[in-house]
Amino acid sequence: MSTSLPARHPDDHGEGGQEHAPYVNFPGAAVQNRRQLLVKLAWMSLWMIYLVYPVKDLTGGTHGTAATVVGWAALAVFLGAYLSLVALRSTKPADWHGKYSFVALMLVLAVATSFGLGEAWLTLFTYASVCVAIVLPPRLGLRGVGVTTALALAVALLVRADPDTLAAIILPCFLGGLAMTGLQRLIATMQELREARAAVAHLAASEERLRLARDLHDLLGHSLSLITLKSELAGRFLDQDKQEAARAQVADIESVARQSLVDVREAVSGFRRPTLPVELAAARTALAAAQVTLEAAPSVLDGWPGLGPDESGVLAWALREAVTNVVRHGEGATLCTVGADRTWEGDGERYAVLEITDNGPGPGKSGPGNGLSGLEERLTLVGGRLETGPGARGRGFRLRALVPLRTVSEPSPPA
Repeated sequence: MSTSLPARHPDDHGEGGQEHAPYVNFPGAAVQNRRQLLVKLAWMSLWMIYLVYPVKDLTGGTHGTAATVVGWAALAVFLGAYLSLVALRSTKPADWHGKYSFVALMLVLAVATSFGLGEAWLTLFTYASVCVAIVLPPRLGLRGVGVTTALALAVALLVRADPDTLAAIILPCFLGGLAMTGLQRLIATMQELREARAAVAHLAASEERLRLARDLHDLLGHSLSLITLKSELAGRFLDQDKQEAARAQVADIESVARQSLVDVREAVSGFRRPTLPVELAAARTALAAAQVTLEAAPSVLDGWPGLGPDESGVLAWALREAVTNVVRHGEGATLCTVGADRTWEGDGERYAVLEITDNGPGPGKSGPGNGLSGLEERLTLVGGRLETGPGARGRGFRLRALVPLRTVSEPSPPA
């Protein structure tokens, strides 16, 4: 039997550092703090490298002093409008109409500087095309990019730009806007998927509540009706001075009440027992909020034939604990994989295996916290065990929960 590996993550009730807000957010999601906004602006500023053409034009000495000053001022206003649009669009609601004024200002500056300072300023149309694709609705984005590209081409022909400039500026203007249009549609799809996952988790929780309500109605309705009937009989027997018969009815009432209490406890226990489909839906939402991609094998939802409800519930607890540790303590993790398998032990016992692995920093020096210790105790109660340690090639963290498949009727593999 394999031995357990040292655990890495401290438990949520054990020691742990202060939780930090993520530096970046989901594509298309609203910026939540200044740090995310600064990171987003820093990434967008990387595209400013294409402004080297107008900057080179201004520093090349081809214009007079007045034209150079006007050119620098126009470039500063254009850059300010571009970054302001990025910042405000990330903080304003989706129906904010002020974004169109920024795009209009960028287009006016691109046209004016191209006519006034030369063909080097045609590169501003590339930024304007990208912004047009961002602010317009998806159904109008492609048309807006086409109109912007046609405007850039018309201006280029009017300023008599050479063919090399046309190919180097007009083509990126169209392709950049087209790529941004596709990215906007992808972001919209991602948002719909996140909403669908949240809806699935909500429906799963609602289904569990309905099951509990249905079970309690059936259990208590029958038991309370029986108790009422026997109480009436006991009262009649007492009125008729039939002590033994009344005592028998009271004994039956006590027995029914005790059985009802057991049934209610079992129903509530079934309600509180997690299931893999519900925990997997909740894991997607939690990991998505932490910007960690979840990859789950289809076999996880299929389950294991012959696995009892107690063992299945423990595996669901294992999934919940592993995801909690990834969200709280797996700093730097970007991928979490969940797999399901079966394994034979040397004594002929067959086990269901649930394995959760992330690509975070890997096991640390801290020992297992209360969560992992509690999970190990749950597994021990059903005859299973917990294995934790580094992932494949010594990277990341791996959690393996094994529970026995006691009712599997498949033949053992040949030795």
